[in-house]
Amino acid sequence: MADKKIGEYYAPPPKMGKWEGFKKFIWNSETSQCLGRTGSSWAKILLFYIIFYAALTGFFAAIFAVFYQTLESDKPKWMLDNGLIGSNPGLGFRPMPPEANVESTLVWYESSKKDNYKYWVDETARFLKSYEDLPKKNQVNCSFEQPPPEGKVCGIDGASFSPCTLDNNFGYHVARPCIFLKLNKIYNWVPEIYNDSKNLPNDMPEELRQHIKAKQSLRPNETGVVWVSCEGENPADVENIKARDYYPRMGFPHFYFPFKNIEGYIPPIVAVQFTVETGVLINIECKAWARNINHDRSDRRGSVHFELMVD
Repeated sequence: MADKKIGEYYAPPPKMGKWEGFKKFIWNSETSQCLGRTGSSWAKILLFYIIFYAALTGFFAAIFAVFYQTLESDKPKWMLDNGLIGSNPGLGFRPMPPEANVESTLVWYESSKKDNYKYWVDETARFLKSYEDLPKKNQVNCSFEQPPPEGKVCGIDGASFSPCTLDNNFGYHVARPCIFLKLNKIYNWVPEIYNDSKNLPNDMPEELRQHIKAKQSLRPNETGVVWVSCEGENPADVENIKARDYYPRMGFPHFYFPFKNIEGYIPPIVAVQFTVETGVLINIECKAWARNINHDRSDRRGSVHFELMVD
């Protein structure tokens, strides 16, 4: 009798085919198991994971809530020298070459062919339109005598760039292209202006030195400017630049600073119209000038490089 029970107790399960075994794994009617577990077992596992992921979500939500308490929505936590951007603004130029040549800084076209220079005209117009499309509710008209009041920002009059306007094809049709320069935004950065012609850096171009001297003599109230200069990088480049004119002035007025992330803020821009020797590649470097702007050609700090070629 004992031998029979032992034999029955250790009797192997009946052999089943693969399909029959799979169906029994999905649902075993004898033990009421689904996928090898009973309903109560599945309920316990489900409850465990609900509690686990709820606790995990709550933990991370609490961490982010504490983290965001240290931040402000309208300004960075770390500013100027304490931030990654630093306190030395860079200089940018527009129009940029096509995206296919993303690493190129060459502005090259044929002034006698409209289809050839059309890209540069359209790209410049698109850049200026991005300024026009900004909200204008906080923008006011500014001047050296009338800076913006608290909570307001200075607007830009597109007509002040004349003759660098869309009506004039930004000068591309007459081989006098206009390049727009802009100073990168740095929160709360205030320029230290060169407004004394007797205290200028030795490496400042003579043309700019004379301009500041004239301004100081004739209109001293208009010397509050982050000055801009554009020069050929090499002696041959200097010779191939016949003339350059700055609109509306030779730099960025101080009343556009500091940048406070106020809605509608417009970074100041300067249009530089070049008259150059045709058929020659010219390397040009433009610099922004203030006491707290350092120039580094390798890192392009405080300056920008581009090439210009007009056929």
